[in-house]
Amino acid sequence: MKFLQPPNWPRPKGYANGVLARGSMVFVSGVVGWNAQGKFASRDFAAQVRQALLNIVEILGQAKAKPEHIARITWYVLDKNEYMAASKAVGAAYREIIGKHYPAMTVVEVSGLVEADARVEIEVTAVIPE
Repeated sequence: MKFLQPPNWPRPKGYANGVLARGSMVFVSGVVGWNAQGKFASRDFAAQVRQALLNIVEILGQAKAKPEHIARITWYVLDKNEYMAASKAVGAAYREIIGKHYPAMTVVEVSGLVEADARVEIEVTAVIPE
């Protein structure tokens, strides 16, 4: 996996501008922060992010993929201010679960999510090297 960064651009913090990868692709649909029983243990934004990331790692494991194979993450948040306010706790959870691996990333504020108690939904594309 090669991270793409135009040399004259400022360095992004916590993500890559682009990723070049070759291998088997794994597409993970939007994952929310509920447990294996489909229940939300918390309405706290950072707690839901932590659980969603754990869920994503478990799904990736079904394809023998690891967090370092993630090439792209899209975050769908209900409130960008809530996302920003929780950024320190979110960053800590991210580093704990995903590591210091920062793929291409997009955050989108949406008007609603299908799961009524969800505060965030995270979609991932991973590439397992050949």
